[in-house]
Amino acid sequence: MSDTALLQRRLAAFRAARAPHPPPRRDHVASTGRQWGAAQAERLAAAVGGEALDGSAGHVVRVEPETIALPLERPRLASLPGQPPADARLVCLDTETTGLSTAAGTLAFLVGLGWWEGDRFRQVQLLCPDHGDEAALLAAVDAAIPPDAWLVTYNGRGFDWPLLVTRYRLIRRAAPVHAGMLDLLPHVRRLFRHRLGDARLATVERGLLGVRRDGDVGGWEIPERYLAFIHGGSAAPLAPVVTHNAEDVRSLGRLLVHLDRCYADPDQRRLAPAGDLVALARSYTRERRHDAALDCLDEADAGWRPPAFGSEAWPYGVASPAIAVSRERIRAERARTLRRLGRPADAAAAWETIAAAGGPGAAHAWVEVAKIREHALADHVGALAATAAAERATERSRLLGMPEPALEPALAHRRRRLGARLRRTGDGARP
Repeated sequence: MSDTALLQRRLAAFRAARAPHPPPRRDHVASTGRQWGAAQAERLAAAVGGEALDGSAGHVVRVEPETIALPLERPRLASLPGQPPADARLVCLDTETTGLSTAAGTLAFLVGLGWWEGDRFRQVQLLCPDHGDEAALLAAVDAAIPPDAWLVTYNGRGFDWPLLVTRYRLIRRAAPVHAGMLDLLPHVRRLFRHRLGDARLATVERGLLGVRRDGDVGGWEIPERYLAFIHGGSAAPLAPVVTHNAEDVRSLGRLLVHLDRCYADPDQRRLAPAGDLVALARSYTRERRHDAALDCLDEADAGWRPPAFGSEAWPYGVASPAIAVSRERIRAERARTLRRLGRPADAAAAWETIAAAGGPGAAHAWVEVAKIREHALADHVGALAATAAAERATERSRLLGMPEPALEPALAHRRRRLGARLRRTGDGARP
């Protein structure tokens, strides 16, 4: 072929490529898209053991795991700090996403829900077969959440719910209405951080609930498995993801039952580790429920003992001797609570008990006694005596190689101030 003929052939091919093509018929495009979406949904449903639902907004795959027995005493649970009202419906929620951001580029492709029907815990999982089916998924989630329900999540306030709100905004739809949210992550941190290495849900399962997963998929693998599927890959790798999500939702229910059984039940709470009871008392204090806080601290003090690990009567999960809280710390929390209750004489007596034990906090305990005697009981002679006892305690600490450089000058100033006041008022000739 000559150069001229080759050039003409290339020009003809170029003109053909540049020529405008008639647009495909709209009904043909819609039919092709629906067929692709239906095929994706059927593939996914077959792999995860669910059913493909075809709605006006797109396709959704629905999976319903078997119900499990999970009795929960709602009125008793509601007595704990931070819990929803006893008559509120609880809906546990957990998502699987294409990333760890709550920005617009992250999709929640799987939403797991769980709720109680009597003593049985029922679950439903909703999956998005393709990006174009997200509106159908979000509509199904909205229909599954009653407006009067409290959502129970684990870090849902910081991740799951903000992400879902973003996705609803992108489709110009309001997020599901609900009565409140119970995020269990802050509760775990407040009550159990003294004996758990971290607050991940897997750690909580092992350390508190006694649950160990075999062959569980890693969270870092989940986005890659879903993205591979929507690009035409196999749906089989998503089956472990669905199982992982179902266990996450169950663990939310199990954690509520654990709180109810071991901490809301007064008989069982007496067996709890002292550190847990001190943390629970602080949670009551945040709600200004000082009587309940004092009950927890009294139980911690009365039942203080080295934990009996490995015993069948130990329903509090795996622990180590490092979690043991000192009796001095328990009694210090108790003395502060007595002061909050407006019982200064009892608070001073509690601090004196700590000081008389001669532990490392004896000097600080005497300082608290001095403050209460001076400001609450108007006993300036007693306040000066407590200040002198605190100075003797700091002197002993200094001789033992544990000086209190900040406390010593403060005590000297307090002694001089109280002495001068007594001389002015004549309350004591020789204080």
